[in-house]
Amino acid sequence: MTVLVTGATGNIGRKVVDHLVRLGVSDIRALTTSPDKAALPAGVTPIVGYLGKPEGLEGAFDGVERMYLAPLSSTAAAVLEMARAAGVRHVVALTGDASWWAEQASAVENSGLGWTQLGPGEFMENYAMWVEQIKRTGAVHEPERQVAQSPIAMDDIARVAAAVLHAGDEHLDKKYPITGPEAVTRRQLVQTIAEVAGVDVRYVISSAEAAVRELRPTMGDRAQWYIDTLTDPEFEQPANTLVLELTGYPGTTFAQWVADNVGLFR
Repeated sequence: MTVLVTGATGNIGRKVVDHLVRLGVSDIRALTTSPDKAALPAGVTPIVGYLGKPEGLEGAFDGVERMYLAPLSSTAAAVLEMARAAGVRHVVALTGDASWWAEQASAVENSGLGWTQLGPGEFMENYAMWVEQIKRTGAVHEPERQVAQSPIAMDDIARVAAAVLHAGDEHLDKKYPITGPEAVTRRQLVQTIAEVAGVDVRYVISSAEAAVRELRPTMGDRAQWYIDTLTDPEFEQPANTLVLELTGYPGTTFAQWVADNVGLFR
C-alpha cells in the first residue's frame, strides 16, 4: 500500500507520517516544499510540491493508493481531480460541518474518490493564542454566552487519520466528528492552565471588542472572526469517544496537553 501525506511538514501532516510509520506502513510519500528541512523518518520518500500550486504536482500521485489531504480549500478540487486521474482510491481529509469547512467538504464529496472526512473539534494547540495576554495581563479576556467545546489534540487527529488510512475500505464514505474526551467551558480551560502549569491566571468576562483587542497581537485580523464564533451555536461540539474507537487509544485530555506543553504558559 502506497500512502501520500500532503502538508507533510505541517502541524498535523508531520504527525500523520509518524503514526503511519508506527503502524508499519512501508511505502509512505511525504509532500513537502522543503525536503532538506523535513527531517522525515527513514524510509519515507519526500515529494517536492505544495497543495497551493497544483500545477507543480504532476506525477506526485502516480502509484498512490491512499492519501491524506491537508486543509487548503482554494485548491482542493483541482488537487483531488489530479489524484483521481492518477488512480488514487481513497482520500482522508480534514473537513467539518461548520460553514468555514464547506468548500473543502464539497470538494472531497464531489471528487469521485472514496473518502473519509474527519471533522475535528477546536485544536488544543489553538490555546497558545492566550499565552501573550496571560503573560501581559495575568488573565484571559473573553465575552459571555459561550458554548461548550470538546477540544482535541493535533496528535490525536493525526493518529485517527493514520488509523483510517491503514484500515482502508471499512471507513469509506464516512464522516467522523472527532473530539477530545471531555466537553469543557472556556473558564474551565483557563482553570486547568492555572492548576497544571502553576501560573496565576484569571478568566475575565469582557466585551467582545475588548476580547478582540487582547487577541489581535496573536491572531491579527482573524481575532474578530474567532471571538464571533465563541457565541455561535454552530461552534458547540459535545464530546465523543471516536478517537478511542478508531485508534484504540483514549483521547488526550486538556490537562494532559497542558502538562506536555507547560513551558508555553510559564
